[in-house]
Amino acid sequence: MTSRAYALTAAMLLSPSAFAFDHSHENWSALLDAHVTWIDGVASQVDYAGIAENRDALDAYLAELVDVTPRAYKKWTEDQQLAFLINAYNAYTIELVLTEYPEIESIKEIGSLFKSPWKLEVGQLLGQVRTLDEIEHEMIREEGVFDEPRIHAAVVCASIGCPALRAEAFVADRLDAQLEDSMVRFLSDRSRNRLNGEDLEVSKIFDWYGDDWEDLDGFFARHAVVLSDDASGQRVIREAKYDLEFLSYDWKLNDLPR
Repeated sequence: MTSRAYALTAAMLLSPSAFAFDHSHENWSALLDAHVTWIDGVASQVDYAGIAENRDALDAYLAELVDVTPRAYKKWTEDQQLAFLINAYNAYTIELVLTEYPEIESIKEIGSLFKSPWKLEVGQLLGQVRTLDEIEHEMIREEGVFDEPRIHAAVVCASIGCPALRAEAFVADRLDAQLEDSMVRFLSDRSRNRLNGEDLEVSKIFDWYGDDWEDLDGFFARHAVVLSDDASGQRVIREAKYDLEFLSYDWKLNDLPR
């Protein structure tokens, strides 16, 4: 954990916690709206330099997350919990990138040979100092809790190969629609998912986390009109008459050119 992260966590722990959590995630949405740019509606770039200049706003949102106690969290609805965790993962990812920005060209440059960026402690969440891996794999993807594969189009690893970071927070009352929209946008991006002849070439995410879908072929069939622009291609996908190929992942930072 970086010295800044320790200092930030310590300051947050000393802050008063007598508040009702804002499930609209208004402050996070405002930050994203100001610093995330859509590319053709299917990908996005993040203005890390702009967020760095507005670091107090990010710190204030992280402080809101830290103030949530495990007891309060348990009283929330499932959608409130999942939206909270997705937003926390994305916010802490940006915070981690900023610890080394602008010297890095990829999030993978953070950490060391023995500890990846996802295994670094990033900050406090629900009473414990967490890593990004813990938030994603032990909380969001914990078996029997949410069991929601569309989170893979929602949690973003600060890389071009990732699904788009939305220019808004995930919120409980629109969570299903937001997750579906993020997945459709991701599948519509021909640089990351496409039918190429008889090969269905898809993101490496579907290789890494394919088991999160009970039926990956069925999932692709339901989204055939998104994955292919013509009727014959859609039929190939619906009938699973393709060879599945996984595209290489682009780990370059999804930074907004300045």
